[in-house]
Amino acid sequence: MTAVMRKFVIKPKIYFNEGSMEFLKEINGSCAFIVSDSVMEKLGYLQKTIDYLNETGIKSVVFTDVRPDPDVKVIAQGMKKYLETQADTIVALGGGSVIDAAKGILYSLWQFRKAAGEEFKKPLFIAIPSTSGTGSEVTNFSVITAEGQKVVIVDDWIAPDIAILDSTCIQHVPQQVVADTGIDALVHAIEAYVSTAATPCTDALAEKAVQLIFENLKNLYNDVSNACARERIQNASCIAGMAFTNAGLGINHSLAHALGGTFHISHGRANALLVSAVIEYNAHLNNTASRDIAEKYAKLAAVVQLPARTYREGAINFMQAVKDLKKSLGIPNSIRELGIDKSMFETEVGNMVELALHDRCTPTNPRQPSREDLIGIFQKSF
Repeated sequence: MTAVMRKFVIKPKIYFNEGSMEFLKEINGSCAFIVSDSVMEKLGYLQKTIDYLNETGIKSVVFTDVRPDPDVKVIAQGMKKYLETQADTIVALGGGSVIDAAKGILYSLWQFRKAAGEEFKKPLFIAIPSTSGTGSEVTNFSVITAEGQKVVIVDDWIAPDIAILDSTCIQHVPQQVVADTGIDALVHAIEAYVSTAATPCTDALAEKAVQLIFENLKNLYNDVSNACARERIQNASCIAGMAFTNAGLGINHSLAHALGGTFHISHGRANALLVSAVIEYNAHLNNTASRDIAEKYAKLAAVVQLPARTYREGAINFMQAVKDLKKSLGIPNSIRELGIDKSMFETEVGNMVELALHDRCTPTNPRQPSREDLIGIFQKSF
């Protein structure tokens, strides 16, 4: 039997701990194109970024029209603004939507120039996250909305060159966002761990991310001023990002992309609403447990110090632990609890399933689902 060749790549240099934004003073260049949003502008972090760059002689051009779930219109506006500059650096300052938008702008410019037979020299790409969930600062993934549907771009070219994890940037995050983004990071780690492309390297990262999230997320939710918890959750999000950019994700994300895009649910919350049914499906827990997959969930149970004498026991205990964590964070246990009408949901299920089947995250799921399987997961989650 021929072994399948695997690779493990971490592209960005990562600077972390409180105050690490000062690294911007060490950047060489002449002009920076800063992609951000109104929140970071109001909180003063945008001006702080401009000031740091100015200290080293770099002028800044700012694009702050990014909103949650950036669409192709925002990407086009960003491209137009970028082309008006001679920027040799691009800084994405904000949450996952901001970093995804910056990636979308770069990717679109690259493809546009390539189609015209022209060269596009990629600027130095720096990502500074303001939430702890997406891990986008270290990944080759970007999610852009096109015609109401979330489209996943996966290309090593769009991975940032430098990631700056300054925990002061997330000290004003609302409690609900802490919960949603924290569970998003947890699902990243879980899906990377059971992925068909998982390796010992990604497993080690996923296990550490799961441990850090279970130990610190509730503390951060209860007190966002807790600097230790804030830093550890930020690191966990980044570590989970390293895992899934190498191992891929699965149907939890495929279904969440479809659900979130259809009913305008935040990405982290959509993942949270689906995770229990996905674990149950992947591990065959409603019938005879699938040893290989259930055993991996059982190993995660052991990571968070839960009984796992058999792989079935461990998988069930881990699934319950995730449920308990969600409850402690005030996250609803079902889609119905969001006030979504059942008949409207059933009308959209077929379209959402088709989107999920063709999502870029589905191929690395540990079980390849049928249309009926995904309908069942949606129905169980409702």
